[in-house]
Amino acid sequence: QVQLVESGGGLVQAGESLRLSCAISGRIRSINSMGWYRQIPTRDARDMVAIITDDGSKKYADSVEGRFTISRHNANNTVYLQMNSLKPEDTAAYYCNTGPLPILRWGQGTQVTVSS
Repeated sequence: QVQLVESGGGLVQAGESLRLSCAISGRIRSINSMGWYRQIPTRDARDMVAIITDDGSKKYADSVEGRFTISRHNANNTVYLQMNSLKPEDTAAYYCNTGPLPILRWGQGTQVTVSS
């Protein structure tokens, strides 16, 4: 069974940066695309933020394009999300999972709170 552990969230002011990490462990076979998702308290759904494929192709939600960068380190099974120029509307719980369809059990997520 694959486990996902997100970390790196916190409380920051608008304009600041954070770097999220997603550690993947367990029975890892050939996980191809990985993504970051976020969920705000008023929504049940988790929205896709960014996806990276095994060949390094990246895709971003329009709301974060140009500010967020997804990357992966295959040797240590970690996926990162560099978030720059954070805005209050980026406040959410952030999760990683496969992309574009999340098929793994969700981790606990990491909370990002951006104050204005």
